[in-house]
Amino acid sequence: MKTNRVTLITLGVKDLERAVAFYGSIGWEPSSVLDKVAFYDMNGMKFGFYTLEGLAEDMNRPVEALGTGAMTLGQNFPTEAEVDAAYEAAIAAGGTVVTRPDKIFWGGYSGYFADPDGHVWEYAMNPYWELDEDGHLT
Repeated sequence: MKTNRVTLITLGVKDLERAVAFYGSIGWEPSSVLDKVAFYDMNGMKFGFYTLEGLAEDMNRPVEALGTGAMTLGQNFPTEAEVDAAYEAAIAAGGTVVTRPDKIFWGGYSGYFADPDGHVWEYAMNPYWELDEDGHLT
């Protein structure tokens, strides 16, 4: 089995209902929502939101030690117009502007926003990466 893979990404959230509502308002559909965790199917992997308390308990760490980390999550789109539309939908749903989409020095187009828990997303159009009709990198 290949080791260069990810099967699950889980983000800690202060309020699970708020996180599910935010992502629902930008078109995400959960595959299951439980008391402390929600999961989303992501084309062969899972993406989850776990309450901070539940995640801390699972890791046997204090909530204060979790933080949000220095990382971003990214979603690519085939056109700049699609980046703009998705970005504006995220802001309208309650996301916070980090940087508005713009042309980038390396030839692409991208912008960053933070979800209600501070997790930073990049919405981008990379002219060097082709996407198939399902949005997968080819």
